[in-house]
Amino acid sequence: MGASPARPLNSSAQTLRWVYAGLLVQVCISAGTYLFAKRSMAELPPLTVVLWRFFLSGGVFAVMLAVMPGPRLPPRHEWRRVFILGLLAGPVNQVFFFTGLSRSTAAHGALLYALTPLGVYLLGLARGHERASRRTLLGIATAFAGVVVLLLGRGLAEASGSLVGDLLILCAVVAWVVYTTEGKGFVAVHGPLRATVWCMMMSSLLMLPFAPFVMETDRVMASSLAAKGGILYLGLLTSVVAYLLWYYALSKVSPARVAIFSNLQPAATALAAWALLDESLHWELAVGGGLVLLGVRLTQMAVPTPAPVTPLSPAQGRPAT
Repeated sequence: MGASPARPLNSSAQTLRWVYAGLLVQVCISAGTYLFAKRSMAELPPLTVVLWRFFLSGGVFAVMLAVMPGPRLPPRHEWRRVFILGLLAGPVNQVFFFTGLSRSTAAHGALLYALTPLGVYLLGLARGHERASRRTLLGIATAFAGVVVLLLGRGLAEASGSLVGDLLILCAVVAWVVYTTEGKGFVAVHGPLRATVWCMMMSSLLMLPFAPFVMETDRVMASSLAAKGGILYLGLLTSVVAYLLWYYALSKVSPARVAIFSNLQPAATALAAWALLDESLHWELAVGGGLVLLGVRLTQMAVPTPAPVTPLSPAQGRPAT
């Protein structure tokens, strides 16, 4: 009898290891997104890059949908939720992000996206999905302090961006916060794979109205291999692999714990810039990176205390219990 409780604990610990490993891969892919997006936008307009990214990922998701067992389309009562999540992940988040990034810097974009875990946690508190936890708040604050040290330690000029660009990126962050929070209930009902496929297919469909105005096929075909490679990276790794990993993590742990990994992106971006662009590494990477890792660790150690929720039917967007 004494040995039986150990099995769930070991299984749970192993699951968390897979979740965190997946999130670390997601962080690395997302860090590369800043670099590849900047490279592609050096030759192509932001909306053109976004459009081709989603057309490419939409084709991959269409194939996945065709070969997956089970229903091809969401239940009728879920169409509204799929539309909202697809709108947030596609036209809203990505159009604001790429347009803002083209007018600001990758460093400032990373700093603004470091607000994601705080936004997710506060939205969860406001909706009664989370309870206040000192350790979680301390972890978020510590990680964000590390991001500030990491980015501002290299000089205010490097982390500065235009006001318009910053505001556009901030709008993208708000959309990502809502997407992450709303997606938790959806993925709990339908699973991470099907939920991601449905949402990203909707994102691709919602990008279609932009096609006649920004597709610019001749210009894309005439661009360099580096620009085309950036679009392939964004369409396959960022839009497919990273989104699948994000929803997989949401199916296993709370949105606040998933979102805190966003604070690892600036450190990963700095390392990628060092490896690929020969940018030098400075003291702030060690100090800021250490604070980020400490903050992530504090958040993961926090005892989850979700607020009690009245069970709802799947038709209301949450699993019945």
